[in-house]
Amino acid sequence: MIEYRPWGCYEILHEEKNCKVKKITVKPGERLSYQYHNKRSEVWTIVSGTATMTLDDVVNDYYYGETILIPQGTKHRVENKGQEDLVFIEVQYGSYFGEDDIVRIDDKYNRK
Repeated sequence: MIEYRPWGCYEILHEEKNCKVKKITVKPGERLSYQYHNKRSEVWTIVSGTATMTLDDVVNDYYYGETILIPQGTKHRVENKGQEDLVFIEVQYGSYFGEDDIVRIDDKYNRK
């Protein structure tokens, strides 16, 4: 099942009690909210495009094959400044994986 969002889409590839794996696609010129999670950590691996990643207010670019560690409670945002889709695999681990564990600090689409 694919879930569509204003910035692109995600597909859940695997889910069990202690982890969830998603394929996330961010359209050119789009970005996710600046956010953090109270109950999970994430590991992202870039599979195409360039990710402009903000981690606790520090911005870096990440490329094909690079991995980003996002510890629980770390503020993060990804942006696609390129001309092609940004695609990454997200592995979530922790005690809870619901979408309601997203605490948004800033959101281009005015979501809470």
